[in-house]
Amino acid sequence: MKLSTVNVRAAASAADLIFEALREAIFTGELKSGEHLRQDALAEMFNTSRIPVREALTKLEQQGLVKTERFRGTTVSSLSADEVKEIFEFRALLEGEVIKQAITNMDDETLVLAKEHCDAFSNESDSAKYGELNRNFHYCLYERANRPYHLHIAKTTLDRIESYLRAQLVLTDGMSRARREHMGILQACVDRDGDLAAKLTREHILGASESLINYLKDQETK
Repeated sequence: MKLSTVNVRAAASAADLIFEALREAIFTGELKSGEHLRQDALAEMFNTSRIPVREALTKLEQQGLVKTERFRGTTVSSLSADEVKEIFEFRALLEGEVIKQAITNMDDETLVLAKEHCDAFSNESDSAKYGELNRNFHYCLYERANRPYHLHIAKTTLDRIESYLRAQLVLTDGMSRARREHMGILQACVDRDGDLAAKLTREHILGASESLINYLKDQETK
């Protein structure tokens, strides 16, 4: 198991550091679906006790990233194709509404920053950074909705399928398609067209879902 680890014995919040390291490993696929996470091994790896490890695993379970079962311990969660589809459908509904709400509050500074994020995503060659840059672009726009609860739910939902989204960008035609669609969403925001921005955002998310589901089904038949 490959993890980016640090010595957290003297850290103010060891559980948070462990949580972030495990979360990132799940997002990038270093920790695979179904992989066991043993508390004693993780405690040794991070040079700490089992208490912060247990706290980190509890937080991961609350986000749906791991699951704990009697006699089996803690494993990285997996999603069926139907579950992935449902989550993307929920994202399309929620994020389409959020960006529509955000349009009226967008200033020039927000749009300039969104353009920078859009360009960074388009020009990035390191696939490990695709997920973060994609999120930066979308949430730069969403934040102007001034709907903190909506954004919290949207981020939690995206965390649940982050590793799948990264796979979709890397293993399908996701990057070239996302580049084009980001530009369309950004232009709708520049034009202050909330209905169009919402429509394009929904289509963007559902299109990613369709290509990912097709990929997952192809993998099942191999």
